[in-house]
Amino acid sequence: MHIAMIPKTTQKVTSSGSSVQSSAFGAHIEYVRIVADADCHIAFGVNPTATTSSIYVPVDDVEYFKVSPGEKVAVIGSVNLYVSDLTE
Repeated sequence: MHIAMIPKTTQKVTSSGSSVQSSAFGAHIEYVRIVADADCHIAFGVNPTATTSSIYVPVDDVEYFKVSPGEKVAVIGSVNLYVSDLTE
């Protein structure tokens, strides 16, 4: 069974080599779709800091992650990270 998710908003988070956080995910957001225009690393949490030991995301790879309301994603690299909020 495949569950369709509805995209709500997309944030563009730009890092130039240091960790940068997204805005907090809203009250009804359970999943996010992540796409990066360059190789990077990401971390999730209420106040996350991404490092080169964090989750690796290769360029143009589409990833889906379960998140909790109020969390953020942080990214590090020379990259634009596109974070789309999804609901069921």
